[in-house]
Amino acid sequence: MPRPREFDETQALEGAMNAFWARGYEATSTQDLCAATGLGRSSVYNTFTSKEILFRRALEHYVERGVQARAAVVAQAEDGLDGIRRLLASVIDDELTNGRRGCLIVNTVAEFGTADAEIRARVDADTAAHLASLTDCARLGQADGSITRDRDPRDIAEFVHSTVSGLRLMSRRGALRPAMTAVADIAVAALARR
Repeated sequence: MPRPREFDETQALEGAMNAFWARGYEATSTQDLCAATGLGRSSVYNTFTSKEILFRRALEHYVERGVQARAAVVAQAEDGLDGIRRLLASVIDDELTNGRRGCLIVNTVAEFGTADAEIRARVDADTAAHLASLTDCARLGQADGSITRDRDPRDIAEFVHSTVSGLRLMSRRGALRPAMTAVADIAVAALARR
């Protein structure tokens, strides 16, 4: 009879996600994963089968967390433009309080490129979901009068998505809060209805 699991799988995924996020896939050793998850080597492999599968599960966990976090930030907004302002501010705060790790999705694209079809599909799905959410935010801002109507909402979404990625990369290279805030302020000003 198999022994019951005596650990929280979500907590283990959170630990693995943080290890991969900090070091990247290749540089994260099995020992790093054991330390991060609190599991022994055999438990890691019995539960997740392989490092590759654990990475994919950790990436999925990251995506789910990101969707929830972004939705919570935008839900507090007064209007569409304020949603974007709050989102950019939350990215800056996250980077400066959580170790300047950048975005696990961006880091994954940089490490894997298009070599792994499954990972590429996961990245593409997350990007599409993020862009859809940002497009909704842009449409809301255009409807409530806070965001310019001179641009297509999908183009605005791409611009904001690129700004978020840029802020994460700025953080990784050590940019200070004033520089990151200036970029966010310029982005918000560019979108504001005049």
